[in-house]
Amino acid sequence: MTIDKSWTQIRKRSNSAVFWQGLQSFLQMAKPHVNDRGFIRCPCNRCINNVQHQLEVLETHIHRFGFMSDYNEWIYHGENVNAASSSNVPQPNSRVHDRDEMFEVLEDIISNDAELDQLGSQSSNVQYDDLFTALNSELYPGVSSFSSLNFLVKLMHLKVMNKWTNKSFDELLKLLKLAFPKMNLVESHYEAKKLMTKMGLGYQSIHVCKNDCALFWNENSTSETCPVCSESRWKMQAGRRTGKNVPHKVLRYFPLAPRLKSLFATSKTAKLMRWHRAGKSTDDNVMRHPVDGRAWKDFDKKHPVFADDVRNVQLGLAADGFNLFNNMSISYSMWPVVLTTYNLPPWLCMKPEYLMLSLLIPGPQSPGKDMDVFLRPLIEELKELWENGIDTRDAGNDRKVFKMRAALLWTVNDFPARSSLSG
Repeated sequence: MTIDKSWTQIRKRSNSAVFWQGLQSFLQMAKPHVNDRGFIRCPCNRCINNVQHQLEVLETHIHRFGFMSDYNEWIYHGENVNAASSSNVPQPNSRVHDRDEMFEVLEDIISNDAELDQLGSQSSNVQYDDLFTALNSELYPGVSSFSSLNFLVKLMHLKVMNKWTNKSFDELLKLLKLAFPKMNLVESHYEAKKLMTKMGLGYQSIHVCKNDCALFWNENSTSETCPVCSESRWKMQAGRRTGKNVPHKVLRYFPLAPRLKSLFATSKTAKLMRWHRAGKSTDDNVMRHPVDGRAWKDFDKKHPVFADDVRNVQLGLAADGFNLFNNMSISYSMWPVVLTTYNLPPWLCMKPEYLMLSLLIPGPQSPGKDMDVFLRPLIEELKELWENGIDTRDAGNDRKVFKMRAALLWTVNDFPARSSLSG
């Protein structure tokens, strides 16, 4: 039987009954071919069969972005299914390159937003359009081993690992552009950072009073002077503001909720986040993980509703000061605040890749008794996670959405840092 595919060429899709009927027929044909999680390749013009979504998201994407023009045989959606195993079947993204490893990364990032994609509503995934553009672009004409996004991510990783300056990174990009004029790459480190921020690798810059009295945040975000000591928000020269507004201090805050949600975005880490329940010691005299300790057991007794859901997150906080660049002759001291997730097994929870930097507290001196001022954004978010929780998609449970809550069990620090954290 011949399948009517003419509807895929309709450009004015919003009010077209023919397009809508054709789309519904396509979804009905594809429905028996979803995987065990309910996902299937998306043939919209943005995903071009490289990203898998649930049928509801397929409906939204095809309606919004249109049906990819060169997908003539619907082998992934029910047409000639037996031919899909043939060696003559083209790769999903025949227009650009073989399946790129960054596709899995983007699938993990956007999976938590997929349930928000409703037909006719503004998509929460619009922010990822630039990422998909870079992902579907060749780094250089004829180069299929790297997408533009993949190369940029690896280049940024080299910058961090080898402590390149922003200026040296800009110079490298200029050299690459000069040597390879057709290279599809960003122009500067600033543009690279903007793209990385859309992958959830960004942070919030919060201005701080010169005397550590208060943050210019939330109710004080537009204030020009400190609400406590009336000191100017900006650096001054001879009683006047400099040509460009430069704050005295800047606190870097890395939001916690998106990173906790990402731990449930893949089935592997979602399973590991349940380890503390299944892997705890059965011998009361053996302690191999904090879950075996008295403090954890006492917390579970006091908060049985929280403890009932194994997916709720148990956190530990560590803070201390350090001298930049391992140079002890510099008196400047910066204080990182780091969180660790104790849901994970003991061989992972203290690994660097699972430690979450939450705050970078600026110097030049220790925050001392004003530590509570700098901790305010983190405390507000922890209170929200404890009291209300956040909707999170669990890849370990058929990607169903649950209300994830989090609790801070304790802090880890030396005695000077303890005096600051305790107020």
